[in-house]
Amino acid sequence: MVFVRWAEVAVAATIAPLVDGAVKTALLSRSRASRARSPSESLGPRERAQALRAISALYDRTEHFTHPESFFGERPAIAPRVRPIRRSRDVEVVDLTWTSERPTFAPDLSEKYLSSHENRTAHARWLRGSGSNRPAIILIHGYLGGAPAFEERAWPVEAFVRRGLDAVLFALPFHGPRGDGRRPKFPGSDPRMTIEGFRQSIYDLGALIGHLRREGAPHVGAMGMSLGGYTTALAATTLPDLDFAAPFVPLASLADFARDDGRFVGTGVDRDEQHRLLESAHAVVSPLARSLRTPRERTLVFGAERDAITPIAHAEKLAAHFGVPLTRMLGGHLVQVGRRDAFRQLLAMLRTQRIV
Repeated sequence: MVFVRWAEVAVAATIAPLVDGAVKTALLSRSRASRARSPSESLGPRERAQALRAISALYDRTEHFTHPESFFGERPAIAPRVRPIRRSRDVEVVDLTWTSERPTFAPDLSEKYLSSHENRTAHARWLRGSGSNRPAIILIHGYLGGAPAFEERAWPVEAFVRRGLDAVLFALPFHGPRGDGRRPKFPGSDPRMTIEGFRQSIYDLGALIGHLRREGAPHVGAMGMSLGGYTTALAATTLPDLDFAAPFVPLASLADFARDDGRFVGTGVDRDEQHRLLESAHAVVSPLARSLRTPRERTLVFGAERDAITPIAHAEKLAAHFGVPLTRMLGGHLVQVGRRDAFRQLLAMLRTQRIV
């Protein structure tokens, strides 16, 4: 046991940050040439500041914060198409799809946003255990994820089902079955695409929660990794009936991520201003901009000490804003040393709260 613990510490300290760093460089960072071609990232300090102020003026309305439904939309009652995937003695797996074609809040962005045919259909894979009236956990993937076959392996879905939870794998906009095989448009270098992507995410999540409840789920909660952790946290501040929430190695601030990745330009004063303005532009979809609506005693935040993609400072911000404890794992963003203990803690909380 002592040797196993020592080995975990060694992996967390050495391998986890190396893997995170390599993946971040290969998949997330952008070259100077790529940034120069981007209409938004090629702007100079003054032009960036003007553009960000215009975005804030468009989205920053009091009612969007006091009544989130005024921005994210009232929950639709959906009747998803159901496609059977497989069945065993203990689990039935089906794919749910339903139409998701709302115009964007930014009027001049709708044509571009809706040009992706694949993204007009929302997707979720439902792993249903035996019996009826089972609580459900919606699992939300990270950036570049969302393929159901992969997500079934990324999450401990079988363990959740054995312990009384149906597992529902939700695909974020432009990801997985909602993507076209290229780099997702969301999140994007244009903050409006990012904002509209989160707006659609919350709209689709609300619709899915309503459907699960009509199908008999007495409780519905969410757990998300990375970008999915951000989405989970946003849902916990905007959706009125999310029974539990567990952001896992989450992103918390898009402005902090851009700053840490060297996305700002100009002098130190210029870069500080761009950080402040980008935070303001994203406020309408920031989990740090509203109070927690999910019960605090049913909210957990998990961060990784060696995370080099969304450093633990993101998890610390969320936990502090929500007023909940932060569980710290040893590993990194991808080499998640300590994740079994984190999942056990979530299940223990759900038992304590009599959800399972």
